[in-house]
Amino acid sequence: MKSMTGYGKATVSRDNRELTVELKSVNHRFLDISTKIPRSFIAYEDVIRGGLSQGLTRGHVDVFINYSRRGDSDKTVTVDLSLAAGYVKAAERLAETFPGLHRDFNVNALMRSADVLAVEQAEEDESIVREMLVQAVNAAVVKLNEMREAEGNALRSDLLGKIDNVERLLNVVKQCAPHVAEQYRDKLTARITEALSGVQLDEAKLANEVCFFVDKSCIDEEITRLTSHIARARELLSKEEPVGRKLDFLAQEFNRETNTICSKSSYLELTATALEMKNEIEKIREQIQNLE
Repeated sequence: MKSMTGYGKATVSRDNRELTVELKSVNHRFLDISTKIPRSFIAYEDVIRGGLSQGLTRGHVDVFINYSRRGDSDKTVTVDLSLAAGYVKAAERLAETFPGLHRDFNVNALMRSADVLAVEQAEEDESIVREMLVQAVNAAVVKLNEMREAEGNALRSDLLGKIDNVERLLNVVKQCAPHVAEQYRDKLTARITEALSGVQLDEAKLANEVCFFVDKSCIDEEITRLTSHIARARELLSKEEPVGRKLDFLAQEFNRETNTICSKSSYLELTATALEMKNEIEKIREQIQNLE
């Protein structure tokens, strides 16, 4: 199990070349890749995305690439001799036209003249760069996943603890549920007695009213579904495959059943326990957002 937050870095060296890939990932519903790479690497973006999609399924990933060549320069200087000759002829004509001026046009001045010298990037061996990039991306993904897995295991432990709390609170709900009808009957009896000022109660009608209330406020189905959801959540958390989306949906179902319990409850302790469950479930939903 992995989280979606992590960092991975890998450097590959070959001959006089060095290529470094850095990956930084955060939460996202899908795999969203943002490349911050040198212009010369735009042609290799398919290599980058392919490598990431093989090792990652979800998360926003920022990709940083740094490439350099040591030793022999990967740049060359070229000279435009015809243009240089033109500058020299122009300097000679100016000297003839203005003999009183000091003549200081030399090689250094000629080199500084516009467009006489040009610096060109030497062509790279595309196959070598591609191989280095594949190796670096794959290694960086491994490092990223190591960190994501470590955090994912910590999240798993935390989520299991919170699910235990939900189960504990659900057991309290189960214990409170049978008292709801009894409490309602006592309250209803007291109100009718007070309203009728001692007139004999019709026990049959009272029993019917209590039965109607019990049927309306019954939470047995919600308890059963929550029990099933708890078992399913533990099952998903035992897997090593990405389960973040499934757990996110399951957490919504947790919340739905708990909301129903709250809406049906008129028993103070039951309502308080259900609200505490909602608080714990909200913490679970927040943590699940970090899982791949």
